[in-house]
Amino acid sequence: MDIKKIQEILKDEPKFRIKQVYQAVFAKFIENWDEVTVLSLALREKLKAECPLEIPAEILESADKNTVKAAIDYDDGKVEAVLMRHGENRNTVCVSSQIGCLLGCEFCLTGQGGFERSLNFYEIVEQVLFFARYLKKYNERVSNIVFMGMGEPLMNYEEVMKAIRFLNDKETFNIGARKISISTVGIIDGIKKLAAEPLQINLALSLHAPDDELRNQLMPVSKNNPLPSLLKAVKSYIERTNRKVMIEYLMLDKINDSSAQAQRLADLLKAGLGRLFMVNLISYNETQKFKTSPAAVINNFKKILEREGVEVVQRFKFGRDIEGACGQLAKQRAKNKTG
Repeated sequence: MDIKKIQEILKDEPKFRIKQVYQAVFAKFIENWDEVTVLSLALREKLKAECPLEIPAEILESADKNTVKAAIDYDDGKVEAVLMRHGENRNTVCVSSQIGCLLGCEFCLTGQGGFERSLNFYEIVEQVLFFARYLKKYNERVSNIVFMGMGEPLMNYEEVMKAIRFLNDKETFNIGARKISISTVGIIDGIKKLAAEPLQINLALSLHAPDDELRNQLMPVSKNNPLPSLLKAVKSYIERTNRKVMIEYLMLDKINDSSAQAQRLADLLKAGLGRLFMVNLISYNETQKFKTSPAAVINNFKKILEREGVEVVQRFKFGRDIEGACGQLAKQRAKNKTG
């Protein structure tokens, strides 16, 4: 689906007509132009011919239907997005900001697969629209957005922010800014920009190590964004926005999960951030290179952080049976084509 093409076709239409079309597509989530009966037959036919509403994608659903993964097809690659259904009409869509990733984090299949390009804001919005249509069948809506999919959002800053403003618009998806989160590996300049935004967007920092030595091994980007400078930028974000930051920490077996590392993490964050942060311990979706920490080890790690006065949550596992981690599905599809 080409959102930009819709704008081109409607450029000479009255403003009220454009508003009607946008409400039909981005608020009522229609899938067929014939449903927009306020349009003339000729205009509907033009839209059907030049801007079909289909979003081609491969869908995988978990056994419990709580996780749905979509690999959306583009000419130059596939974009993965994931729907997580939490119940009580809370539905989170994890979106991608790039096809592939430049950063090459050791534990990330997306990064190991190389980089194609950044997505434009239409393509980012399209991922949410895909699942908005899916949920419509259940009389539900998308309630939350997290930029935690393929790519680094702060390396595609302008298009990501355009997408967020569009998703936040009351005339379209009407998703509150406080229900939208950006996860970054720690791009300092991007964090500084985000702190100056008027929208109250949430920030999540993928940390995954309590010191620069280990973090440099796992995440090459950290060499240009060392922890002292990174935490200073995050602390400035907290002070400027008065918003709590989520510190994401993948639990990697015998890599970053020792008791000593838990203590170092607590000391690092308390000294560097001071207040308004919480740690999210994440069970790793295993690959050939890394394994997730055993439950007992994660529990011990959590207890040490709590003993030190650090607020901790543990992410509920979604999508293990459908290769829910970003990059897994695309990698499997590539393997199937070459195997």
